[in-house]
Amino acid sequence: MTKYLFFGLLQFGILIKLPAQTSVGSPDKKIKASITVDANGRPFYQVEYKSEIVLKNSQLGVIRNDADFSQKLKLIGSSPVQQVVDHYQLVTAKKYSINYRANKKVFHFRNETGKLLDIIFHVSNDGVAFRYEFTEKSNDVKKIDTEVTSFHFNDGTNAWLQPKTEAQSGWEHSNPSYEAHYMMDIPVGTSSPGKNGWVYPALFQYKNVWMLITEAALGRTYCGTGLQQNSPDNEYRINFPQPPEVFTKGALNPESTLPWKTPWRIITIGSLKTIAESTLGTDFALPAKKMDPSFIKPGKASWSWILKKDDSTIFSVQKKYIDFAAEMHWQYCLIDANWDTMIGYDSIKILSDYAKQKKVGLLLWYNSAGDWNTVKYHPKDKLLTHESRVKEFSRLQAMGIKGVKVDFFAGDGQSMINYYQDILEDAAAHYLLVNFHGATLPRGWQRTYPNLMTTEAIYGFEMITFNQEDANQEPAHAIVSAFVRNAFDPMDFTPMNLSKIPRINRITTAAFELATSIIFLSGIQHYAESPEGMRMVPDYVKTFLQNLPTHWDDVHFIDGYPGKYMIIARRSGTKWYIAGMNGEASEKEWEFDLSFLKQKKLTLIIDGENDQLFTQKSVTIPSNGKLKLTVKPNGGFAAVIN
Repeated sequence: MTKYLFFGLLQFGILIKLPAQTSVGSPDKKIKASITVDANGRPFYQVEYKSEIVLKNSQLGVIRNDADFSQKLKLIGSSPVQQVVDHYQLVTAKKYSINYRANKKVFHFRNETGKLLDIIFHVSNDGVAFRYEFTEKSNDVKKIDTEVTSFHFNDGTNAWLQPKTEAQSGWEHSNPSYEAHYMMDIPVGTSSPGKNGWVYPALFQYKNVWMLITEAALGRTYCGTGLQQNSPDNEYRINFPQPPEVFTKGALNPESTLPWKTPWRIITIGSLKTIAESTLGTDFALPAKKMDPSFIKPGKASWSWILKKDDSTIFSVQKKYIDFAAEMHWQYCLIDANWDTMIGYDSIKILSDYAKQKKVGLLLWYNSAGDWNTVKYHPKDKLLTHESRVKEFSRLQAMGIKGVKVDFFAGDGQSMINYYQDILEDAAAHYLLVNFHGATLPRGWQRTYPNLMTTEAIYGFEMITFNQEDANQEPAHAIVSAFVRNAFDPMDFTPMNLSKIPRINRITTAAFELATSIIFLSGIQHYAESPEGMRMVPDYVKTFLQNLPTHWDDVHFIDGYPGKYMIIARRSGTKWYIAGMNGEASEKEWEFDLSFLKQKKLTLIIDGENDQLFTQKSVTIPSNGKLKLTVKPNGGFAAVIN
């Protein structure tokens, strides 16, 4: 019931004065989101976890070019709490069969000119999500100038955040590409080093409560967003992209006719286990587009460029890498930039036919091209229009090509967000899988477009191959990337170098690298190992990688801390795989709980002694479920239940 009620005739209507505050809780009652409106008509929300405020009054609202929905609003009604239930399947996620359940409440607002805004809240056992909806109808294009949404943290909260690089900065003006080292365990309120703010996901810790912010359901009527550079009083606000982040003079900020729904703002809340096992980033994605599922096949890929660079894009080397993929029982081989001239379409067709005989599919690299960077790698200018994409993708389909890797996008403007989706739709029509590089965070697109296998959007292994400083930071960076960037979306880090990197001293151990094959999630996992390197490892490691599943059915977070260590168990079918990575330069004595696998036998691969890369052991998990391991500095392990 409302706090205050009064009745008056208004043309036979009833006027109801609504309460100053209302709320909606999670099914398990641990999380509560409360909505208030202040004296100036500004809407706010706050979030409690186990009765403690973890996000204090944070602003809601947007400012359209024709109307202000950030102040002078009246809360004119709200819906009853409704239960929301969803179920879907996903081959590029931490779980295959996913169930979602939450409580939903819609708050109805009217601004001072009579225009309407709904704010929709979902509260589940693992977090809070909300979005804005303009329910009125209009054929006129409306534009959002500012989204005033904020996330207001308590003093004493720390953050793990990746800065967003300046548009058209960096090598060949190819930024922003979501490629930077994370700033870890920093006090909230710390300014981003650049004006382009911070990217999603953004991880925060207050006392024993962890919160991860991201967005989803980014369709065609909004830009990609992040968090602003400055956060006075620990209040982070939504950041729109910089002017160059557009597709050839297209739209930058959100614009649409009405009705209009914005993307979801998602806050996962709970323990690190909650975040590592949550699927909220895809729970709120738009449902899957209709497409023939027969070509949607996750897998592993060989890839010459990661270690051998440009000169390896020749027929003989690629034939060798096809053989490598076949030998390893991997499903794909990626041929990188300049293949159109260094090999040529006709010879690529010969390689494709050869690969098909070996049960390997070919993936080909493309430059997204356009006027947003000066990258000279090719093929380029072939994907810029629907007509040119259909022509090129039809040719690839006829050649038996299985997918494309498209690189060097311009960022997050609405028109660029549409370009990504144009590529995905046209690729699906020609039975092509897609990998985006030099790209934005996919924000759940892998659910909406099941042919999206993976996206880079990370400072990945290729940077480690370029300079020693990045190699020195790999242990902590790899672990924080698994916690944060890889929380919901597939991440093409291109991991796992087991032997050596030309001209670089790799400081991670071989077992650390092997662990990434389990801990990192990617629909197609492109491995940073060569045929020569694989010959240096024991046969049991090779066999382990040959048998590694192409997708996962379930996940258990075992233990960890962002940037320091991570231990994860993943299940495929009836078989569990377990992996751990130590991100610190000191030996660790780990004791961790595997009670759900107690008294099971596992085959453990861990770092070897002296000149040996690995050691393999057979271990029985004790009846108390506690497994003890000694792990080397920057080391790790991988294991499989027999």
